[in-house]
Amino acid sequence: MQSLSNRLTQIYLDSLEETVKSLFQSLGKVNRPYLTAVEEKLLSVVELEYGNEITQIY
Repeated sequence: MQSLSNRLTQIYLDSLEETVKSLFQSLGKVNRPYLTAVEEKLLSVVELEYGNEITQIY
């Protein structure tokens, strides 16, 4: 669960689109210590899309 929290925190930027912010809020409320295959794919796409912005901040 900590790994998911770290991933969400790392890419939660003010510049995220509202849809992505909503996805993160939903993933943050999941009451299990893993992501489903679809949830993992969605998070991976967001990480790829915002990857350059993440590395510029951190």
